[in-house]
Amino acid sequence: MASNKNKLAFLSMPAPASYVAGLGRGASGFTTRSDIGPAREGPSAEVVAEAQARRGEEAEVDPDQFQDPDNEYGLFAGTTYEADDEEADKIYDLVDQNMDARRRARREAREEAELAKHRAERPKLQQQFADLKRGLSVVTDAEWESIPEVGNLTRKKRRRDERMFAVPDSIIVGDRAKGELENSLDAQQQHGGFETPADSGTLTNFVEIGQARDKILSLKLDQVSGTSTTSGLSTSIDPKGYLTSLDSQVIKSEAEIGDIKRARMLFDSLIKSNPKHAPGWIAAAALEEHAGRMVAARKLIKQGCEQCQKSEDIWLEAARLHQNDDAKVILANAVQHVGQSVKVWLAAADLEHDVKAKKRVLRRALEHIPNSVRLWKETVNLETSPADARILLSRAVELIPLSVELWLALARLETPENAKAVLNKARKAVPTSHDIWIAAGRLIEQEAYAAELSEEKRVEKLERVDNTLVAAVRALRAHGVLLTREQWLKEAERCEAEGAPRTCEAIVAATVAMDVEEEDRLATWLGDAEAAEARGRVGTARAVLAYALRVFPDRRDLWRRAADLEKAHGTRESLDKLLARAVDCCPQAEVLWLMWAKEKWLGGDVPAAREVLERAFVKNSESEQIWLAAVKLEAENGELGVARELLVRARTVADTERIWMKSAVFERQQGQTELALSTVSTALSKYPKFAKLYMIQGQIHQAAKNYPAARAAFAAGLKAVPKDITLWVLASRLEEADGKSIRARALLEKARLVNPKSDVLWVEAVGVEERSGAAGKALLARALQECPTSGPLWSMAIWAEARPQRKARSVDALKKCADDPVVICTVARLFWAERKIEKARQWFGRAVSADPDLGDAWAWWLKFERQHGTAAHREDVATRCAAAEPHHGVAWQPIAKDDKNRGKVTREILELVAAALQ
Repeated sequence: MASNKNKLAFLSMPAPASYVAGLGRGASGFTTRSDIGPAREGPSAEVVAEAQARRGEEAEVDPDQFQDPDNEYGLFAGTTYEADDEEADKIYDLVDQNMDARRRARREAREEAELAKHRAERPKLQQQFADLKRGLSVVTDAEWESIPEVGNLTRKKRRRDERMFAVPDSIIVGDRAKGELENSLDAQQQHGGFETPADSGTLTNFVEIGQARDKILSLKLDQVSGTSTTSGLSTSIDPKGYLTSLDSQVIKSEAEIGDIKRARMLFDSLIKSNPKHAPGWIAAAALEEHAGRMVAARKLIKQGCEQCQKSEDIWLEAARLHQNDDAKVILANAVQHVGQSVKVWLAAADLEHDVKAKKRVLRRALEHIPNSVRLWKETVNLETSPADARILLSRAVELIPLSVELWLALARLETPENAKAVLNKARKAVPTSHDIWIAAGRLIEQEAYAAELSEEKRVEKLERVDNTLVAAVRALRAHGVLLTREQWLKEAERCEAEGAPRTCEAIVAATVAMDVEEEDRLATWLGDAEAAEARGRVGTARAVLAYALRVFPDRRDLWRRAADLEKAHGTRESLDKLLARAVDCCPQAEVLWLMWAKEKWLGGDVPAAREVLERAFVKNSESEQIWLAAVKLEAENGELGVARELLVRARTVADTERIWMKSAVFERQQGQTELALSTVSTALSKYPKFAKLYMIQGQIHQAAKNYPAARAAFAAGLKAVPKDITLWVLASRLEEADGKSIRARALLEKARLVNPKSDVLWVEAVGVEERSGAAGKALLARALQECPTSGPLWSMAIWAEARPQRKARSVDALKKCADDPVVICTVARLFWAERKIEKARQWFGRAVSADPDLGDAWAWWLKFERQHGTAAHREDVATRCAAAEPHHGVAWQPIAKDDKNRGKVTREILELVAAALQ
């Protein structure tokens, strides 16, 4: 017990001085008034100042005592803020802004770099799981359903809700009485409790009451529908469509009804305050129409017509709101008040359904308004006889001599001779109209192409078209009419669209040089031609280029552009004529001679092609391209001896490295390998830096299974031309063909050191790994780091992924190189694999548009159309490929350059490549 007393002895002890009750558990002390005593006033400022003076202390100075609360701090607080101060503040603010702008770029760049570094070190969870999210798109419904539900993995026993509630007594009593059975009737039930007494002592029959109700309802419906025989009432309600009409009623909300009421009050105030304001009446009637009150709307518009009899709009609105017969009466009243309104007369004519009645109304309108062009046009359009229309137009141009449309319409209805007279009168009446001059030129062109004219007269007539348009420009300028070049070119395009090509050419020749600086003429005209061609106006583009060629006859690029236009949109004859003129003007342009010879050859006229090349030899005796074109022409037509002689002469006359290479290739194609090797040896002695000679030498030895000689040839080439990528690839493939993949890898590694950032070498290295059975994904990742925008590498990366991840990989590839044809073709093949036929066809089209020279894309497209397309689709692909003439591609080049496929056209090569693709 003693120990317990000692344990509680602290209760009788005084608390420590700094003790606060409950401080250990987070409580804080507080102070009451009883602790500090009653409130009392402190010493005044004077007392404090006297005490400080006695002690020798200085009084504290308040730093804000001189502050102006309505002005700035400092020395100039009390001065006046003048314009000089404002200007100084603006200058300082401008200096601060410039200094901040100077630092802003570096600050923002530093912040962006820090943000990118932070995001790279600590990426968001969303970025970390982005590839997994994209992978969820390929999860099927069955796989999704098979995912197990997440259970309780915390291994903690959850407490069950074991609360108990007391059951009310009413539930217990009700449950007890629910199973009981009554076997007796009470007194009320025994004495007629089931019968309802009435005043007359009869019983109520509810069946008869229901029948009577149905009969009354049917009688009411019969009365409404007008089928009742007992009453004489008759209405226009259709009982069959009664429910349908109820459904079609628009039930307006309370808010909309309130808006209608407010608008009705506003319009009512408007028409009362200003009854002569026609738009107010029209708006009020439109409001009632919108509210479904047609009677009120018609009443309002009728009042408006009485108040505003000179407004054509209110009469037209009244006619619109009424039925056809009532509208005729309204417009008949309208023409009495606004007889000069064209709209009212046209509305009255539109209400007539008979043509004769329409004519009658319009002719009556012309009596009131004889100078209305629109009324005359509507009247003429109703005439079926050209003679009657001609009579009407003759009267119209007498009354309205300034209407160009009526003059031109009359000229179109007249004979050519009379049309000339009409157009001359029109030109005198309206000297500022260019349409009349253009119509005159078109009339002369129409006469020129008449069947009975000779060629000389036709040429004379066509020259008159040119003279007419030149005179037109001169006459219009004299009368102050200055149309721009763009306006004249639009008129030329319109003439071309309406079947007047010579008038189009005349307009272009007369106006295309207007308002163009001398140094900008060529660029401007080329832009005009390209724009017209893009709009489908080939005739206008041809006319612009023809005029440019007359001004610049010695520009070979201009002739080439015109030849391309004719090749794309013209005929073989027009192209032949153009190229004949081109080589006469530019005899030193080799490309024009070659185009002309090729067109002759493609047309099947080989002697003419030889003649063209002979003429080209006279003008360009040392031209390498012309010599090679002549050799190709003779070789393709079976004249091998002539081709060999031409090559010998070419090596003597031109003596270029390409001619020596073609000579070796020609001998190799003919099977003369020894002669080809000797030709290559001679060429290498002259041109030791030409890589293709080493390639040909090595390929000849490799074809003969002489791997050491081929290896020596490639080694010599790599030593002489170490920067040639193709030579490294061929040397690697030689080692691979010899079964030495290790040496192939070593060669490619050395090639990448000599030629860094070459995607071709990386592609070949990855291919070597894949063909040797090793995993090439690590090497492919290194390749993408060094060449992140390489399309072939991204294509290989896409196919290296598993099927579900390919789509996500293709998205990454498109972000890096969106316009690469190899990547686009790969995406098309992915759509093909997913059976998305239309998308695949669309992406194949994008691939060949991105690079028409890529033969592999054409071959994949043809292979796709063979499986999923029609014969028309396949023919379209083959035709477009033949026009593009591709030359490159991983699968295209080996097949196209194979000696067995020599002489085959592009279509045949396309079929072979499509069959070889896997």
